[in-house]
Amino acid sequence: MELKVRYVLLLAVGLLSTLLLTTVTAHQEEELLDGEVEADMPPGPPPVPKVTYKAPEPTGEHFFAESFDMGTLDSWVLSKAKKEDIDEDIAKYDGKWEVEDMKDGKLPGDKGLVLKSRAKHHAISAQLLRPFIFDTKPLIVQYEVNFQQGIDCGGAYVKLLSQTPDLNLDEFVDKTPYTIMFGPDKCGEDYKLHFIFRHKNPKTGEYEEKHAKKPDSDLRTYYTDKKTHLYTLVVNPDNSFEVLVDQAVVNSGNLLTDMTPPINPAAEIEDPDDHKPEDWDERPKIQDPDAVKPEDWDEDAPKQIPDEDAVKPDGWLDDESEYTSDPDAVKPEDWDEDMDGEWEAPQVPNALCETAPGCGAWQRPMIDNPSYKGKWKAPMIDNPNYQGVWKPRKIANPAFFEDLHPFRMTPFNAVGLELWSMSSDIFFDNFFITNERHTADHWANDGWGLKKAAEGAAEPGLVNQMMTAADERPWLWVVYVLTVAVPLVLIIVFCCTGKVREHTVTTDHQRLHLNTAAEKNSDAEDSPAEEVNEEEEEEEEEEEFTEEVRGQ
Repeated sequence: MELKVRYVLLLAVGLLSTLLLTTVTAHQEEELLDGEVEADMPPGPPPVPKVTYKAPEPTGEHFFAESFDMGTLDSWVLSKAKKEDIDEDIAKYDGKWEVEDMKDGKLPGDKGLVLKSRAKHHAISAQLLRPFIFDTKPLIVQYEVNFQQGIDCGGAYVKLLSQTPDLNLDEFVDKTPYTIMFGPDKCGEDYKLHFIFRHKNPKTGEYEEKHAKKPDSDLRTYYTDKKTHLYTLVVNPDNSFEVLVDQAVVNSGNLLTDMTPPINPAAEIEDPDDHKPEDWDERPKIQDPDAVKPEDWDEDAPKQIPDEDAVKPDGWLDDESEYTSDPDAVKPEDWDEDMDGEWEAPQVPNALCETAPGCGAWQRPMIDNPSYKGKWKAPMIDNPNYQGVWKPRKIANPAFFEDLHPFRMTPFNAVGLELWSMSSDIFFDNFFITNERHTADHWANDGWGLKKAAEGAAEPGLVNQMMTAADERPWLWVVYVLTVAVPLVLIIVFCCTGKVREHTVTTDHQRLHLNTAAEKNSDAEDSPAEEVNEEEEEEEEEEEFTEEVRGQ
């Protein structure tokens, strides 16, 4: 029975170890599998699949498509403006842009737009094929970003520039009106993924920025892994929105309920002209006006009194002080009594007091006075005139409006990057704006999908991936050790204990035979009938013992 339990236990531990190992490496293997090229793989180590780059071709309805594979910025406009209200030295938008291959790219020929300068203002923009009008179809904006050198402090967001009569891309600055701002931004340990749109107040005509709630997902990896990530924004006519990274939703909500500040103001507000009456009583409790101080209440009684039961310890040195003049001290030779005053030896602890209970005048210790009551105060009672906490009355909000269709934003006709960054070599690629989800997915698969496949093909083997994962998350070493050590220890214990049991069983069997033989010799003089009966009993005992051993 114990043998079966051991087999079951060993099998369970093996399955648990396999499950742990599978869990640790599942996400890494998934990325590798996504990048594999479908082919019949021969036995042995598979060769690294080769991914050939082909520039994505826009299909379907779209308003903007840019892959930079022509190697030029002919369709883009560099801003010649200066930023207002800052020092002249940094006011210019003189940050450098280049079209080039990724530094550690796995797809030769795949070019992108690269922000080249540190600590500079950058501004570049391009016209759409035609203005985007928010009507009955969704807006889909997507593009790729790779922080090739990491990112300390800076943004990689895009602005969809509002269609206005005075829009001049040569003068593109931070104050140029935009409809939507979307994309990653980071400074210090603050990792952001913006979705901001400018909402027009239908009553005043003024614009106010509305910010989407912060994503619940951990965004850190997208800024630190130096991989190319696909950022997608989807805004639907029913006011719902989604923010995706690498085609996975990281934030979602509704324009009416998940923006700050809210789209629509409160229907009522507090009356600014309402004031609290002077006789308004907000005190929930008051002192009892009918309470009287008891006659035996002594407010002058001290809080502590000398302990009359205390006795001075034996050996107390009343005539000695705790400190005495240092007998070994000598007046400095340069001591001037006219300037420094009469010299006195420094005080040191009195050596006699170190062995005595105390020195100096003995005083009784102080104890709490049982008669002490302190200053008398009237008890608190409920205020019969309590009116509650005053609040101004509510009135109709004169600025109230109700916009149930915030999706109908200001049309835009240009896309721009207006950035300040303390990091360089930020790689942008494959900008796409459309109103068809499947068209955006097709463009993403042809562009970012190839990059992902190439990066997956270049990923290290499973062992290297596990080592890398453990370097980033040291606690994985514990999982690895347990996965290998626990089954090994159980196998060793199982084998050793199995041999001991077998030896014990054999020894017991031998002892039984010896005892049986001795009984035969001692009973040799018995009758033949008894001998036959004893032999039958011995055989029965041996059979029972054998069945017992097999059962174990």
